[in-house]
Amino acid sequence: MTQINVTRAAARMAARLHRALADDLERLRADAGIPVAALARAAGVDRGYLHRILAGKEHPSHDTYARIAIALGADLSCRLYPGTGPLVRDGHQARMLEALLASLHPRWTVHTEVPVRHPSRGWVDAVLVDPREGIALAVELQSELRRLEQLVRWSNEKAASLPSWDGWARLDGEPRSSRLMVVRRTRTTRAVAAAFTQQLRVAFPAHPEDALAALTGTAPWPGAALVWATVDRSGVRIFTHSRA
Repeated sequence: MTQINVTRAAARMAARLHRALADDLERLRADAGIPVAALARAAGVDRGYLHRILAGKEHPSHDTYARIAIALGADLSCRLYPGTGPLVRDGHQARMLEALLASLHPRWTVHTEVPVRHPSRGWVDAVLVDPREGIALAVELQSELRRLEQLVRWSNEKAASLPSWDGWARLDGEPRSSRLMVVRRTRTTRAVAAAFTQQLRVAFPAHPEDALAALTGTAPWPGAALVWATVDRSGVRIFTHSRA
């Protein structure tokens, strides 16, 4: 995700949080029958400022929210909920994505940095859509395989969350979702793959050669697949197995 996209996503998230808090405060105030002026005095907040907070027109600090909550006899809680993985990607992943997109057959429509909201929140590295086949691939790129079970879970959750993407409604028909993972080939990732071969086969059962045939040509998409990529000074190459 670019810095601009991060800033925009953060602004949207903050606006939703402030709107939800404003609604909660106003509901508690109304239920308790406390006039705004009395609540402002009890919380030590300017009355006009409190009016704007309750109307969702101000974004006060946590300290101000806490003051108002205490005056209402309420608790204030702020939590981080797990989504579909971190947004930060390294330069290897960017190069891998560039190489993948350059190798695609024209039948694939590409969408990058796709936000999803339900059942999980996060960003999908890329979504590849073939309207004729009615398929949408949630693509993830990984330079490392540190926590394999977590990566597999995120991959499943992101694919399942594609219908919550705003662009989903603009796709022709109701495409089925599938998954593609591209992993950078290193000594470490090859060792992890060798140690957890059966788990990877269960998570990504399609043969990688069939997946590449579908990505670069007109073959049908075979289902969830994992392919490998080498990244070096000469460029990036996509392979069908870890020992290419």
